[in-house]
Amino acid sequence: AGMLLVSLFTSSFLSAAPAQAQIIHAGQACVVKEDNISERVYTIREGDTLVLQCLVTGHPRPQVRWTKTAGSASDKFQETSVLNETLRIEKIQRLQGGRYYCKAENGVGVPAIKSIRVDVQYLDEPVLTVHQTISDVRGSFYQEKTVFLRCTVNSNPPARFIWKRGAETLSHSQDNGVDIYEPLYTQGETKVLKLKNLRPQDYASYTCQVSVRNVCSIPDKSITFQLTNTTAPPALKLSVNETLVVNPGDNITMQCSLTGGDPQPELVWSHSPGPMPPNSLVQGGNLTIWRIRVEDSGYYNCTAINNVGNPAKKTVNLLVRSMKNATFQITPDVIKESETIQLGQDLKLSCHVDAVPQEKVVYSWYKNGKPARFSDRLLITRNDPELPPVTCSLEVIDLRFSDYGTYLCVATFQGAPIPDLSVEVNISSETVPPTISVPKGQSTITVREGSKAELQCEVRGKPKPPIIWSRVDKETPMPSGTMTMETYDGKLRLESVSREMSGTYKCQTARYNGFNIRPREALVQLNVQFPPVVEPAFQDVRQGMGRSVTLRCTMLKGSPMKVATSVWRFNGTLLVQPLAEQQDYSELKVDSVSRETSGSYECSISNDVGVSTCLFQVSAKAYSPEFYYDTPNPTLSQKQSKNYSYVLQWTQREPDAVDPILKYRLEVRQLAQRNTIQTFIPVQKMEKGLLLEHILPNLKVPQSYEVRLTPITSFGAGDMAARIIRYMEPDQPLPFPADNTCRFEDEKICGFMQDKMDNFDWTRQNALTQNPKRTVNTGPPTDISGTPEGYYMFIEASRPRVTGDKARLISPLYNITAKYYCVSFYYHMYGKHIGSLNLLVRVRNKRAIDTQVWSLSGNRGNMWQQAHVPINPPGPFQIIFEGVRGTSYEGDIAIDDVTLKKGDCPRKPIGPNKAVALPGSGVPALHSPCLCGPLTFFLYVLLR
Repeated sequence: AGMLLVSLFTSSFLSAAPAQAQIIHAGQACVVKEDNISERVYTIREGDTLVLQCLVTGHPRPQVRWTKTAGSASDKFQETSVLNETLRIEKIQRLQGGRYYCKAENGVGVPAIKSIRVDVQYLDEPVLTVHQTISDVRGSFYQEKTVFLRCTVNSNPPARFIWKRGAETLSHSQDNGVDIYEPLYTQGETKVLKLKNLRPQDYASYTCQVSVRNVCSIPDKSITFQLTNTTAPPALKLSVNETLVVNPGDNITMQCSLTGGDPQPELVWSHSPGPMPPNSLVQGGNLTIWRIRVEDSGYYNCTAINNVGNPAKKTVNLLVRSMKNATFQITPDVIKESETIQLGQDLKLSCHVDAVPQEKVVYSWYKNGKPARFSDRLLITRNDPELPPVTCSLEVIDLRFSDYGTYLCVATFQGAPIPDLSVEVNISSETVPPTISVPKGQSTITVREGSKAELQCEVRGKPKPPIIWSRVDKETPMPSGTMTMETYDGKLRLESVSREMSGTYKCQTARYNGFNIRPREALVQLNVQFPPVVEPAFQDVRQGMGRSVTLRCTMLKGSPMKVATSVWRFNGTLLVQPLAEQQDYSELKVDSVSRETSGSYECSISNDVGVSTCLFQVSAKAYSPEFYYDTPNPTLSQKQSKNYSYVLQWTQREPDAVDPILKYRLEVRQLAQRNTIQTFIPVQKMEKGLLLEHILPNLKVPQSYEVRLTPITSFGAGDMAARIIRYMEPDQPLPFPADNTCRFEDEKICGFMQDKMDNFDWTRQNALTQNPKRTVNTGPPTDISGTPEGYYMFIEASRPRVTGDKARLISPLYNITAKYYCVSFYYHMYGKHIGSLNLLVRVRNKRAIDTQVWSLSGNRGNMWQQAHVPINPPGPFQIIFEGVRGTSYEGDIAIDDVTLKKGDCPRKPIGPNKAVALPGSGVPALHSPCLCGPLTFFLYVLLR
C-alpha cells in the first residue's frame, strides 16, 4: 500500500541552540548517589562493565567526547578514544576509577561539560604475617614473649576487620592478654592482634576476616594461621660464597637450604636485573645454570617466606669472566702540557680492557717482542686517577732515542680459559698527534629524503684514532638511537635519511687508541631535501551561480622552500596558468561558477624534489540540511487508525553560500523494505536559523523509517541528509512518563537539564540518599508519595551557597500543539530562611525570551503543596524552575510531580490529598503567590 505524503509545511526561527548534556548510567552500577554538593558518584564492582551515556540536546547536533582524570582536578586529562555518546568499559579495573567528563559541543556558545565520579569497589585477599618480640622482665628471672599477628588488605571502601580465635570472635581488651589496634604508616589497611606475654591458651588457630559489608555484593574474605609453640621465622644457608666467579660455558649449581622456620617456608629464586635466564632450572632450593653465558651475570636471590617474621634472603653475586675492548692511550708530558712526543720529556703509555672481574686482570708489557725491563726510567703503574679504573700504564721518564720501538700490552686472566687480549703501539719520531678536516666540497652534503648519505672527515696523524660523531644543533640522538656514533675510517654512513636528520654534525678525534689530548673537531652540514607540504589537501568550495571564486594552494614546508612549477587541472584536463617567481603559493581564479565550471580542480606544486597536490571541489550545490533532533513530542496519533504522523524539523546549513533553495526532495522508506516514496517540498523563504517543519502522515505503527532530505537550487540537487525516525507513544511531553507527570524517579529526570549559566544545580535525591548530616528544620523528609524510595528535586542552601544564588532546571523544548497549557507541580518550602521559587517560560524565536509566570517566597510549612500555572506560549517553549537561596542555610526548596497538559488549569478546588502535611509541621499564614508575565492568564494555587 502506498503512503500518502500530505505536507503541512510551517517554519519558525530557531537560533542555533548551544549544547546541553546530562550523564546517565546504563551499566552494572551498585549504586548511584548524589551528595549535598551535587557530586554524582557511580559505584561499580571491579570486573563489571561500565556504561555511561551522555544525553545531549542542541542544534546542530552536538558532538560528544569523553575525557577522564585520575581523581583530582590537578590531574592531567587522559584522552579516551570514545567520541560518541556512550562510554563502555568492559571488566573495569581499580585504576580506571576517577572522574569522567562528557564534553558536548556544536560550535554554538560554550561547550557543555558534565562529570561523574566512578568509584571502583574491590576486596583483595588478605595477607597475615606474624612477628614476635622477646624481652627480659625483672632481670633474668623469666622472659616475656609477645606475638603480633598483622592482617593487611587492599580494598575500596575501607574494610572492616574481625579477629577470631578458633570460632570465638576477639575484641579489643577482651582480656589482659589481647590487644587489637591499627598501626600508623602502613600500606593498605592493617589491623594488628597483639598477644601479650604469650600463654598456653594463646597457641591456637587465628582467623582474620575482612569485609566491605557486602557492598556491590562483594563477599567477605578470610585467612587463617595456626600459632604453635614451634612457630618460627625462616632461616637458610647457601652452598656457595656470596660472590661466585665462573668461566663461560661452565655448568653451575647453587643450593639454598632451609635451616629453620615453622610453618614450612616457601623457597623462591630470583634474578636481577632481568628475569631468570632461559638456560636455568629451579628444583626445590637448587638453582642450576647450564653453559653459563656472560649475560647470565648478576645477582641471584634465594628468599624463604612463611609469613612469620621477616623473609630470609641470601644473595649470590655471580660473575662470569670476560674480557673485551682493549684500548691504549699515548699521553705526552703532562707537567709541561705538551701535546707531542719529544725527547727529554716524559711519556706515558696506558692499556685498558673491560673485564669481569675487573680487578683480576693482569697486564704485561713487551718492547720489540721482549718483556719490558723496568728501571728508574721505566715504571709500571695501576689505577691512575686520570684514567679509567684498573688501567695499567707504562711511564717512560726522560724519553731517549733508545726508547723508541714497538710496545705491546697483554691482558690476562691467570688460571682461567679466557683468551688474552693485547694492543700494540709504536713510538718513534713519526708518532704525531692527529689533525682533522673536512675534504674540499664535503662541508655541506645535500641529499633527497629516503636516499643514502655519507658524511666524511679526514684524520691525519700516527696512530689514527677513531672518530666520534654527534649532532650539534639538536639535543637528539643519532640515527642509531645513541647520542654518539664511532667510525674508524672517518665516514658516517646514513641509510634512508629523513628530513629530521637535517642539521650540523660534529666529528672529533677519540682520546683512546691514539693521543690522550684535547680532541680535534670539524663540522659537516647535512641538508635533506623533501617534497612540499601544501594546504589545503582538500577543500569543498561552494559559490552561487555566476559568481567568481579564487583557489589558492599554499606551500607550508619543503626543501627547497620554493615553488619551482605548478600545474592546474580541471577534471583531469590541463589548464594553462602562468607562475610568478619566488612564490610559496599558486592561485587560480574561476571567473564564473556554472555547471560547466563546477568540478574537481587539482593543483600540483613541485619544488624540483617532489610534488604535492591541493584538491578543490567547486560547485554551486547547496549544503545539506541539519535535522533538529530535539523536537518535543514529534509523534502524532491518528484516531481510529493504526497509523501515526511524525513532525520532521530541520534548518538549512549556510543557505546564503549558494543560490536560493527552491524546494526539498523528500524520500521516505520503511526500514527492511526497498520501496521509496518521493515528494517535493516547496520553499517560500529561507534564512539561516529558520526552523522548517514538515509532517509525515500515514506511517505505520510501530514501524521505523529512513528519511532522506535533499535541497534543490537552480544549480540542481545539493547534499543529502538522512536520519531514522522511530515511533514513540504520542501525546506525551517526552521523555515524561505515560501519565504526563515527571516524578524524577529516573536518572534522566524526564529530559530536564541543569542551566549552565546559574550559580549551582538542583539535586535529585530521596530519603535513602539524603546526607545524614543535612540541615534539620528544612527540606522534605520524603517525596510527595511519602515512601523512602521516591525521588524529588531540591536546592541545598548550605555552604558554599550565599544569599541570592540561583539554581535553574530547564525542561526539554516543547512544540506548540495547543493554544493553552497548564503547568502543575508540587513544591516544598519549609525553613526560616526560605528564599524564592520561580517558574519561567522560555519561548524560542529569533532569540530565547524568558518570562516569569509564577513566584512564591518564604516559609510555607513542612508540607507538599500543589500549584497550577496556566500559560499560552506563542511558539516552541521550555519551562524553567528557578530556586533562589535565602538569607541562610535553613532554606532548602524542593519540587516533585511536574505535569504539563494541554488546555486550561482546573477551576475547582483540589481535595485534601493534593496538599500533604508532614508530621510536626507548623504551617504559617499563607500569602498569595505572585502572578506576573504577559503569558499568564490564570493561576490557582490550591492549598489545604
